[in-house]
Amino acid sequence: LDLDALRRLVKSVSRFLEPQEAMAIREQLGEESPFEFLGSRQIGGSWLLDGMWKRLGIEKTLQQLLSERDFRTPIERMLFAMVANRALAPASKLHLEHWVAKETLIDELPDVDVHQLYRAMDFLIESADEIQERVFFSVASLLNLEVDVLFLDTTTTYFEIEGEDEDHEGQKALRKWGYGKDNHPELAQVVIAFAVTRDGIPVRCWVWPGNTADENIVEQVKKDLNGWKLGRVLMVEDTGFNSEENRRILQQAGGHYIIGEKMRLGSQGKPHEAFSRKGKYQKLDNGLEIKEVIIGGDSEARRRFVIVRNPEEAKRDSQKRQEIVKEVERRLEELRQLAGEPHKKAACALRSHQVYGRYLRQTRTGKLVLNHAKIRSEEHLDGKYLVSTSDDKLSAKDVVLGYKQLAVIERVFKDLKHLVDIRPVYHRLADRVRAHVLLCWLAMLLIRVAENETEQT
Repeated sequence: LDLDALRRLVKSVSRFLEPQEAMAIREQLGEESPFEFLGSRQIGGSWLLDGMWKRLGIEKTLQQLLSERDFRTPIERMLFAMVANRALAPASKLHLEHWVAKETLIDELPDVDVHQLYRAMDFLIESADEIQERVFFSVASLLNLEVDVLFLDTTTTYFEIEGEDEDHEGQKALRKWGYGKDNHPELAQVVIAFAVTRDGIPVRCWVWPGNTADENIVEQVKKDLNGWKLGRVLMVEDTGFNSEENRRILQQAGGHYIIGEKMRLGSQGKPHEAFSRKGKYQKLDNGLEIKEVIIGGDSEARRRFVIVRNPEEAKRDSQKRQEIVKEVERRLEELRQLAGEPHKKAACALRSHQVYGRYLRQTRTGKLVLNHAKIRSEEHLDGKYLVSTSDDKLSAKDVVLGYKQLAVIERVFKDLKHLVDIRPVYHRLADRVRAHVLLCWLAMLLIRVAENETEQT
């Protein structure tokens, strides 16, 4: 064997290993090195994000706002470091000290102290409105974003604390119990809203107390967006935002809406009036069937609806209901075998059941029987959903396609929770919680722009 040739081969191959491993191998081969390996830091992800940060004008925006204040610490660099951390390796602000000093190279920020990060977050929330507006117009201009259509939706994030925060001196606390979207009704939460373009780029965010209902946030959203003087804006929203007052607000300043409608109205759950109107369905290229319905004629109460039917979904709805009805019939048969107090308890439980009770009715004698009228009524709603709009210039097809694009904001929320890891939220103060959400918003903005330009996740 040519041992010298093998040694040369080992040294050549070792350059592909981690520096510390390569050094150890060369030492075993008897090669002395004038260097001592101290460590390594990643640069690729932070370098790319820093370039985008500057290209989108975020660095310039922050520096302009910071020039009006007397800060001695590099606030803009610290804000970038926190945003980059959310995008690359989400962790607590305390861990960020180690991340910046040992793991990742942040240009012009060799190290950082957690208390300095908190001061940077305080500046962020103090200038939140101005920062969001300037960043929006910078990004919209650079990327030529279509901002005539904005999608609005909300999500929640919870805190693993006991109880909820108490209101103090007329100030509403942020961490409150409410209707959660994370299956943790026992924990306090906050409500987060995003306005997203049709390209999936989040352009603004809001944070409200955890007990805020969707229908109560539209006025603030509309007011904030009107302040940006965007001109004609079409807001696309889900059913939770729908109310007569919100529809009126959305039409202010020349705006319009596309909004989801409840298919059943009233305590009896009767189908919406639009479903009783006759007319032919138009089939779209994607297989959906649509029908336009006008209610109210030329009066002020005039409403324009579009009924959408998905044939595949209709089959699934029908099959699911048949299975439920079959189970109801089985339980009714079991009920007939009982008498006295056991019969009474079982009948009450079945009548109040959230699923099975919908298809039952009680006769005058108190007997439970199948509600065939309800079953026939539900058959007319199989595979359907209802949308309304205030814009008469949009075709029914565009109304439906616009509403279906709400999926872009659902993906933003998914990435918010599983990519930038918005929770756990370690902050207690309301302003720090809001600042944390703003950092996540900026991270999502960079991520989505990168994805759109590379056409890769």
